[in-house]
Amino acid sequence: MKNFSLVLPAALILAACSSSKPAAAQKAPATETAPATFRVNFDTSRGPFVVEIVRDQAPNGADRFYSLIKAKYYDGARFYRVVPGFMAQWGAAADPAVTKAWDIPIKDDPVKATNERGAITFAAMSTPDSRSTHMFINFADNARLDALGFAPIGKVVSGMENVDQIYSGDGERPDQERLKEEGNAYAEKEFPNLDYIKTARLAQ
Repeated sequence: MKNFSLVLPAALILAACSSSKPAAAQKAPATETAPATFRVNFDTSRGPFVVEIVRDQAPNGADRFYSLIKAKYYDGARFYRVVPGFMAQWGAAADPAVTKAWDIPIKDDPVKATNERGAITFAAMSTPDSRSTHMFINFADNARLDALGFAPIGKVVSGMENVDQIYSGDGERPDQERLKEEGNAYAEKEFPNLDYIKTARLAQ
């Protein structure tokens, strides 16, 4: 199923990413309620950054993100779609079997926060209730996304300078369906320069 079509004047597309060694369990997502606020430490090939999630902003999205982080789903995930001045996106697991296991859509959330610089948001809005695992971080003020239903779940609170440096040389060339079907085997062969998430863990 194709997700993440973003209808803008230039018809930009928000999609998925991949990872290197599978750490997430190959099972359906856990149903777990996230804390009111929590932080996640990302260690990436460009350096660390920290996001703070506020559940009240987008409860369904926050709960799914919390479960993904606890499952170590994003370990090794490639930032496969990076558009300077717009966003950096990821979302497919290293192991395609893990990606498929978690490809279960969640209900949409009302937009309560804006897609400002540093905001972290689920990428799938091609059809109602289509979000699953794919995320993006806004490089700039993208408030135009608010009216399209993209509901931020939180924002980067430190390390945004590292997010700004994520490799963008391949633009939007990596193919979402091949990432979904082949995982990091495809990313490493066809797009070896992509930056990636080493680990993403709940802050203690």
